[in-house]
Amino acid sequence: MAEPAFRSWLEGLEQLVADDPVAAAVSLAFVAGQELRIGDEELRACRRRAVLLVAAGGDPRRPLGLDDRAVTALAVELADEERDAALRAGLGALAVVAVDLPLVSAALEELLGDRELAWNALACGLLAEELGEDG
Repeated sequence: MAEPAFRSWLEGLEQLVADDPVAAAVSLAFVAGQELRIGDEELRACRRRAVLLVAAGGDPRRPLGLDDRAVTALAVELADEERDAALRAGLGALAVVAVDLPLVSAALEELLGDRELAWNALACGLLAEELGEDG
């Protein structure tokens, strides 16, 4: 991760954590998860199944939540030990850059301390990206 670029992004995220902690968690996990090794074909298939779950759950345009069935299913499907280590490393790298940003640091600490939350946040971002949301 390029520290200066991420620093200004994290500074901007400080207020989002206060205003919308879920959106901030999704953003942090999404950025931290960029280095995960997920093949394009596997990711497409997993996202496709998650989109079907979104559609089966009612209005596909409704906002996603961290506990939505599609989000949790995608998280479970993608998580494994190697990817978990990579996600934690990405979150840790962001935490080093955000050391003096109290709200972002607290959000990162929460993600680092709760594997399920971190994966759900990442899955929510991946699914939002697939659905064309700002996520």
